Amino acid sequence: MIVKHLNDVIRTKDDVDTKTWNARRLLLKKDGMGFSLHDTLIKAGTETLIWYRHHVEAVYCIEGEGEIEVIGGSTYPIRPGTLYALDGHEKHLLRARSQLRMVCVFNPPLTGAEVHDDEGVYPLVEETEPRSVLP
Repeated sequence: MIVKHLNDVIRTKDDVDTKTWNARRLLLKKDGMGFSLHDTLIKAGTETLIWYRHHVEAVYCIEGEGEIEVIGGSTYPIRPGTLYALDGHEKHLLRARSQLRMVCVFNPPLTGAEVHDDEGVYPLVEETEPRSVLP
């Protein structure tokens, strides 16, 4: 069994802060769940190009207002209660009118070492750390 609190992650290496977002990575590949789980803040007034070429992602908004624009496709509003799933590796722009708080699930799971490249892509990163467990 794995039991964590958000405060266990904040201000650790699993609390990744960038110019447009802050991802608090709660479950990672090393946890052995087959997916990773993140509590992510999208900073107000920002626009982020993202393209998960190697991952699928499901996102559930619990706070804030914004939109997701699929490159070459439609734009969808985001507000609390909105779920979107990038099941086709869609390249997209994520815009936050106010700070968005999102719960994000990735498959394959992230290791925690990933950063977006210039195209918004997370590379596939291998890791050999053992599974973390509580005593």
